Amino acid sequence: MLSRRYVMQAGFTLAAGLASFDAFAAAPVEYSDAAFDSAQKEGKSILIDVSAPWCPTCKAQAPILMDLENDSKFMNFTIFHVDFDSQKPVLKRFGVRTQSTLIAFKGPEEKGRSVGDTDAKSIAALFSKAA
Repeated sequence: MLSRRYVMQAGFTLAAGLASFDAFAAAPVEYSDAAFDSAQKEGKSILIDVSAPWCPTCKAQAPILMDLENDSKFMNFTIFHVDFDSQKPVLKRFGVRTQSTLIAFKGPEEKGRSVGDTDAKSIAALFSKAA
């Protein structure tokens, strides 16, 4: 039988591990023109992730993006999640015509984009272009 002390220690260890895990995560940010423009001016690595909750391709991309967001190689990325259904002015700004679109920037320069890609290696390559 597990002692109360053992269970509490395990809980504290898990909490500490999760807290340190977030230290390596890329920074997901709510999209706004001002936040995006600021990230560009600062020369940050940026990913625009255009998705829709009903999109099966977006659902397939989600775990891949989460893994990359938590990869220490990409911890300096700023990731803007854009809703395809409700953020139409953002879609127009970036020339996006469909959900499951990923656009990588390094500062003001677009480094690459993909549409409908669910291959982990090619999505990682897109991240690398802006790293």
